[in-house]
Amino acid sequence: MHLLLHFIVPAMVTGSFFRKEWRLSYLLLISTMLVDLDHLAASPIYDSQRCSIGFHPLHTFVPIAIYFALCFPKKTRLIGIGLMIHMALDSIDCQYTNGVWFV
Repeated sequence: MHLLLHFIVPAMVTGSFFRKEWRLSYLLLISTMLVDLDHLAASPIYDSQRCSIGFHPLHTFVPIAIYFALCFPKKTRLIGIGLMIHMALDSIDCQYTNGVWFV
């Protein structure tokens, strides 16, 4: 379900706020899932009980602050929104799986 939400929520945001250029908007929001490449540095790569927020390098608080800042300039807004959606969904997954919002 978590992985599906990474496709459904951006589709809902695109449909609600970026209808004129929905294809490009959705593509940009989905492309932010590349932030999960930092999972490849972990051992094991996937652990269902591990919280991504605070563990993986691109899921820590300094990068998240940068992602938030990207939401404001028009040129980077969609990337920032996509990254913040991603971090929010990962944080919700941490709460659901482990009872914490971050490591």
